[in-house]
Amino acid sequence: MRLNSKGQVTIPAELRRKHHLHEGDEVTVVEAADGLRIVRVAEAESRGQRLVREMRGRATSAMSTEELMELLRGD
Repeated sequence: MRLNSKGQVTIPAELRRKHHLHEGDEVTVVEAADGLRIVRVAEAESRGQRLVREMRGRATSAMSTEELMELLRGD
């Protein structure tokens, strides 16, 4: 990996998949005796929580609740 001019590095896709890191996840860099460690921020919102927060209040429909339920239930 190479540090860019802004001090950023790219975590390889294989490692992101292995450690379940996704776009928007919060991480921090911690100094250790043998170097630096990248650690997930424990209190941060999960990917699912971020998606729900971003989607909340965006649904629009001219259908009533009863009409939607009928559509979902079918015959």
